[in-house]
Amino acid sequence: MDDIIRQRIRFHGIVQGVGFRYRARHAASAAGATGWVRNDVGGTVSMEIQGTQAQIDRVIEMIERGSYVRVDFMEVKRIPVEADERGFVTKDSRW
Repeated sequence: MDDIIRQRIRFHGIVQGVGFRYRARHAASAAGATGWVRNDVGGTVSMEIQGTQAQIDRVIEMIERGSYVRVDFMEVKRIPVEADERGFVTKDSRW
C-alpha cells in the first residue's frame, strides 16, 4: 500500500463541455484508480485521484488523447490517501 498516492489536480485548457469528466471516469476505472472529478467555476476541472503513480499517469494520458480535450497545464498537489475509497465518480459541478 506504500506505493499508493493521492493527488489533487486542476486542469486548465479546453476541459469543459468536451467529455472530459466522462473520459476521466472511464480511464480511472480502466486503470484501477479511485477518486472523483468535477467542473469548476471559471472553466477548469478538478480531480482527486488515488492509485500508483503509473495508474495516475495512465489516466492522464488517456484523458489527453481524447478528441476536443486540450490540457494547457495542470496544478498538481499531493494529498493524504483515503484508505477506504472505492471507485471513481463524477461530482456535481462547483458553481
